[in-house]
Amino acid sequence: MFYEAIASTYKDTCEMVAFCDISETRMRYANKIIGGLGAKEVPMYKSLDFDKMIKETAPDTLIVTSMDRTHHEYIIRAMEMGVDVITEKPLTIDEKKAQAIIDAKKRTGRELSITFNYRYAPNNTKIRELLMAKTIGEVFSVHFEWLLDTSHGADYYRRWHRNKHNSGGLLVHKSTHHFDLVNFWLGAKPEIVYALGELNFYGRHNAEARGVDKFYYRCHGSEAAKGDPFAIDMEKSEAQKGLYLDAEADSGYIRDRSVFSDDIAIEDTMGVMVKYDTNAILTYSLNSYMPWEGFSVNFNGSKGRIEYKVVENSYVNAGGDRSSEGAVRNKEIVVWPLFGAPYEVTSELASGSHGGGDDEMLSYIFGGRKDDPFKRAAGLEDGIMSIMTGISANKSIASGMPQRVKSWIQI
Repeated sequence: MFYEAIASTYKDTCEMVAFCDISETRMRYANKIIGGLGAKEVPMYKSLDFDKMIKETAPDTLIVTSMDRTHHEYIIRAMEMGVDVITEKPLTIDEKKAQAIIDAKKRTGRELSITFNYRYAPNNTKIRELLMAKTIGEVFSVHFEWLLDTSHGADYYRRWHRNKHNSGGLLVHKSTHHFDLVNFWLGAKPEIVYALGELNFYGRHNAEARGVDKFYYRCHGSEAAKGDPFAIDMEKSEAQKGLYLDAEADSGYIRDRSVFSDDIAIEDTMGVMVKYDTNAILTYSLNSYMPWEGFSVNFNGSKGRIEYKVVENSYVNAGGDRSSEGAVRNKEIVVWPLFGAPYEVTSELASGSHGGGDDEMLSYIFGGRKDDPFKRAAGLEDGIMSIMTGISANKSIASGMPQRVKSWIQI
């Protein structure tokens, strides 16, 4: 998403100066893509040559899109070398790495931005506008349900995300989006978190309990995978073949593991309760094996209620047209005043990925747009507060006890 935008739409304001990755194959593929968009190919540096890359190419900004558990390494080192940072969510996966980023930011004074694209989706911005205007008064409670279907949801169990050591589990990797939206909508910070979670659907033991008796290690080259709705064929996707299948020899990464393996170490069924510094309460659920993709959020306040529902396009990462990833198929916002007739609120049904949020966000990051009454740009504190809900939830699942966010972090 980032390098394609820089090479095309924002070529007059930005320029790529280098790629850094563990796989030279992947970097060659990325160079081919930007070359096809009319940009010049850039130098390629292996991951252990990160410092050398910074010294030789002198970037103004580093964009971090590596595996979640490595984010802090590149964020901190870049800031120490005098470079500002834009990072994919989640900022990092545990409180120790988070504190190290906080300390580095204070020490260096560099800029740090987190790409919360869902903030920029017009429908989500409309919710922010309604709540800022006190349409339902003071918000006392929020019920938020997110559904990942058996295409997109299953993809997290094929990839590196299936190991909590890499991703922090879905409560950090995926729910960071959702917890940030609540923080953003309410203008609030989480204080107390309690959570439960289980692996109920994916994993070999769950498949066996449902009567499955044919298993395989990975999809590619497997007869057992043929006809399996949970399998993917990377040969059919140019991006998946170029970035993953062809890069296995020099990356060591297999992207198409079976979702019914024995070694899946994250939950697929999660429930979280959060108390905020505004005294609002959140009840949240995430299930990753649903028949449709999208979310439903209900806000209850002193002057009424807002009901918000979105149905999204399902997708598999790098498996097709990126503009359709998470595109909104249907949405509904209804305001129920405490003493009055309910009414539907209209908002732009934006095209493009993640509800139109990707293109809108890119225009602020790379196009220089500044004026934003909704303050959607996210910095260090936003990134910390979003992940600390998920990190605290993981600790609560492990301990069976509620967790106080401030006991784990100093910002």
